Amino acid sequence: MAAFFLWCLLFVVCWPIALIALALYPLIWVLLLPFRLVGIAVKGVFALLHAILFLPVRVLRGPYAI
Repeated sequence: MAAFFLWCLLFVVCWPIALIALALYPLIWVLLLPFRLVGIAVKGVFALLHAILFLPVRVLRGPYAI
């Protein structure tokens, strides 16, 4: 919602730049999509490593430990 209000403010102040930004937004979103996918994959790898490293601790604590 804040981004929309900032765009409206930009549209009032300088409408050509606002229209250019509106036209380029989908292109920039598509260009940044691979970086988001890599970020998701790296986050998954770190979560897997965390689960593997802390598995012995979880096993030794027992099933009902808090």
